[in-house]
Amino acid sequence: MSESRAVLEGPDIHRALTRIAHEILERTKGADEVVLLGIPTRGATLARRLGERIEQFEGVKIPVGSIDITMYRDDLRLKPARPLGRTELPADGVDGKIVVLVDDVLYSGRTVRAALDALNDLGRPTAVQLATLVDRGHRELPIRADYVGKNLPTAKSEKVKVYLQETDGREAVLLVKEAAK
Repeated sequence: MSESRAVLEGPDIHRALTRIAHEILERTKGADEVVLLGIPTRGATLARRLGERIEQFEGVKIPVGSIDITMYRDDLRLKPARPLGRTELPADGVDGKIVVLVDDVLYSGRTVRAALDALNDLGRPTAVQLATLVDRGHRELPIRADYVGKNLPTAKSEKVKVYLQETDGREAVLLVKEAAK
């Protein structure tokens, strides 16, 4: 049996993404050279949402895509086979662009490392930044998010579950504690 509590609800997620969109615009001095690449599944949804917000603020439609990291994961030999996802690059690619990788939860850093390896095979951006809805700590690699919706200190035994309307039919971030056996 597990116990869970909501740490972000729909309006909180909306506000966090709005703040991240503004921070991206401030740090990159506008949206002209920015490309958002989401890490599927929920990172791709969050990237689309960020792109929509930036378009609302700036009146500029920025390129949004997704980057499949399946073949770049360092745990392929430890877990059963997975289906390959799709990498969808904007028409102009990533060369010379500021690429913002977008994911839902930053934990060990291994997913981001895989995304960096995948991105390396796709082109040569000017810079790569990271946006995440939740940073829960416990890094195993020296990776830090540039934009964070919520810093959420967790125990290693806890899980963070992100639910988004497009993929899950609801909006929430839950902290799940497994009950002692």
